[in-house]
Amino acid sequence: MAKPVHGATTVPPDPRGPESRVRFSREGLRASLWFWPSCASLAALVVSLLLMQVRPGDDAAWAQWIWPAGVEAASSLLQTVATSVMTAATVTFSLTVVALQLASQQFSPRLLREFARDVRTQAVLGVLLGTFLVSITGLHGMDPGRPVPVLVVGLVYVLGIASGIVLLLFIGHIARSLRVDTMMRNAHQGCLTVLRETYPLSETGEVQEFEQPEGGTLVSVGRSGIVQAVEWKPLMTVLQQHRLSMGVMVQPGDHVTFGSPVARVWADDGREVPLPAVRKALAEALEIGYERTPEQDAALGLRQLTDIAVKAISPSINDPITAAHAAGYCADLLVDLQRRRLGAEAHRDAEGVQRLVTEGRDYRYFLDLVCGPVRRYAQSEPIVLTAVLRLLRDCAATAVNDGQREEIRRQNSLVLETVRGEMVVADEEEIRDMGRRVEEALAGDLDAAFSDRAGETRSV
Repeated sequence: MAKPVHGATTVPPDPRGPESRVRFSREGLRASLWFWPSCASLAALVVSLLLMQVRPGDDAAWAQWIWPAGVEAASSLLQTVATSVMTAATVTFSLTVVALQLASQQFSPRLLREFARDVRTQAVLGVLLGTFLVSITGLHGMDPGRPVPVLVVGLVYVLGIASGIVLLLFIGHIARSLRVDTMMRNAHQGCLTVLRETYPLSETGEVQEFEQPEGGTLVSVGRSGIVQAVEWKPLMTVLQQHRLSMGVMVQPGDHVTFGSPVARVWADDGREVPLPAVRKALAEALEIGYERTPEQDAALGLRQLTDIAVKAISPSINDPITAAHAAGYCADLLVDLQRRRLGAEAHRDAEGVQRLVTEGRDYRYFLDLVCGPVRRYAQSEPIVLTAVLRLLRDCAATAVNDGQREEIRRQNSLVLETVRGEMVVADEEEIRDMGRRVEEALAGDLDAAFSDRAGETRSV
């Protein structure tokens, strides 16, 4: 057992190998294209088996109203619906695959998860598969020597109509989903939701930092992957029980490898650190997977929008207007971040003792995330460079502290340094004019920053 000393002691991961756990989360189930359709299919199967027991005689008026014909006609209906629904399900899957392929190649591979977690797509697949299962279950229960299970036939009749309606609605929905503006809007709305859940409102936009003692014991991670979520409540229970303090060194969106340190632990009064309990609690607290998820990752939406912008200005697509629109969506998110409390978060136990500090991102990180890639790939495209400077002007107009203004000024200088000498004079003058407007907005002169001849500094 290692004691806290002035130099940090690194504790290797468990020599038994990487942890292998199957963990189910609400976000993971929502992003799985099979889960909810499977639940709907199972429910349809159970309902059909129950309704199969209802076989009223020919003298029942309500049964004649639901299905006036015999077993052969009912079997024909169920066969027709089952065949048609499977054809519709094939079309639905084909359209979904086309959407996934287009989104991956032309926009960003990180958008595929958004299609998989689309509620409408999962609902359509659930209705179609449920209708198919009810139909074939009804066919299996048809017996010429027994009365018709009219409730099953009536249910198939209703589900068949519903399947046709949802298929038409799905075609319209997928056509809207393939529009790049819809993808950017969805990424923007998803990111805004995570920002509001992750970072509290703050009129001063401070970035929190917490002092931690020197030394301690570094605890390594027992598996590789991307941190998807950090659940601090299990950690707090163990830390309070063993009188420990911990600083978590990773956060959602970070990539970790087997054996790399992810936390630093201190014990009160120099006692020994119970490493087995700490490892177990840390393994429960860190949800590590193979891809980034929007559950707690506030930067993922900005990364998706940045990917769209970079793809749009690539030689294979050459669509600077889309890149400029993506920068506009990023500007709205960055402006929202300015009035939120960023940085690390401290968690205290019931006695008010600070037991846990979790890492957090600062304003520079988010500005670099958006401006850096777009600036580097758009060195010769004035439309995109002007859009980045327009983003900085919007942020400068609403900055709430000097730290934010300094970061905006830094990004403005980097963009102006990016301007290539082979640009024509008019394009270079346009870019430098927008850079001047950023400085005027930083100085508080919004009239000079936003006044123009014909709205050319607001549109693309």
